[in-house]
Amino acid sequence: MANFEYAQAEGMGRPLKFEGRPVWAEISLGAIQHNFRLIRRHIGRGRKILSVVKGNAYGHGAVPVSKALAKAGTDWFGVTCTAEGIELREAGLRQPILLLTGFWPGEEARILQYRLTPVVTAIEQLRYLEGAARRARRRLDFHLKVDTGMSRLGIAPADAGRLVSVLADCPHLRLAGTMTHFASSEVFTHAQTEDQLRVFREFLQRLHAVRVNPGLVHMANSAAIASRPDTWADMVRPGALLYGYHQRYDPPERLAEVSETLPLKPALSLRARIVLLRDLPAGVGIGYNARFVTQRPSRIAVIPAGYADGLVRRLSNTGRVIVRGRCVPIVGIVSMDLTTIDVTDVPEVSVGDVVTILGRDGELSRSPFDVAAEIGTVTSDLLCSLGSRVPRFYLR
Repeated sequence: MANFEYAQAEGMGRPLKFEGRPVWAEISLGAIQHNFRLIRRHIGRGRKILSVVKGNAYGHGAVPVSKALAKAGTDWFGVTCTAEGIELREAGLRQPILLLTGFWPGEEARILQYRLTPVVTAIEQLRYLEGAARRARRRLDFHLKVDTGMSRLGIAPADAGRLVSVLADCPHLRLAGTMTHFASSEVFTHAQTEDQLRVFREFLQRLHAVRVNPGLVHMANSAAIASRPDTWADMVRPGALLYGYHQRYDPPERLAEVSETLPLKPALSLRARIVLLRDLPAGVGIGYNARFVTQRPSRIAVIPAGYADGLVRRLSNTGRVIVRGRCVPIVGIVSMDLTTIDVTDVPEVSVGDVVTILGRDGELSRSPFDVAAEIGTVTSDLLCSLGSRVPRFYLR
């Protein structure tokens, strides 16, 4: 087997050196900063931007991406949990960090220690935070999540009165923000988002009626940022937009509208090299359970990437990759570490050739957006599947 030491990154003047399995991801920090600036221009400078970097920045790498976004001027970061927030703090990030899905009892001291901002999703959580802040003799800011129709996390709008009563007994806490989350802001064929917006505004009016300042009001996710200006409020929360991807809209023509308004640059490419070529006769089964059988004499290439790397199993016998400027099919079941592709129609193919699993290669592209649609999932699902063992090279 050949010894592979280099991965040629698109647009780089020199090869990127690494040792080990020849599978890697290329991530353009410049593209992420470009997308951030587009969002900033789109919403105006009077609103804040919370950059969502949960899930290892959607697989792109939380720390390098967050540092690039900090340089671009993000106001906040959004993470899922305390551990993700601490990772950013230990990397030197100073911006406010919001724990989007709240916290577990017992994490209060670490929230204070690392200057994280918790989201309260149940009124009982206020007691935990108040106790920790009192012991630390500090004031602690928190954001409140209101369930307006997502039916997951958040207090019920009808509990506004009880919230105010409990909060009055928590002198060490300050309501610094109030938020909700849209279930289907990309869907314009029914009124769910309008209903959620109405419920949220009514809740805010209840707070104002009893002279409780809601703090920063925020609700707009990526789809709402792109197409629903009436939801932008004080701060917006881009996720997929930062990494270069719009949502699929209903009706579909909305996608063309928002793509023209926000011409995003996808940030990620996933590539591997061919490590083995096999010439097989017709009638040979390939991979687990022989789910693919050659129908003609075939040249089959093996690449060292599987579902533990981000080449998801749902692409078995349906997906395509790019080799030497041609799209070729994935054949057989995608396994954890290896995938087989049919390169019979690429006569010049050789061991060591680069295979583009996601991203652009010359005139051809396998966008995560399009691949996700082919297998019936969302782009974020595909991006977050990128395995931790895949080396990431950051292009500036």
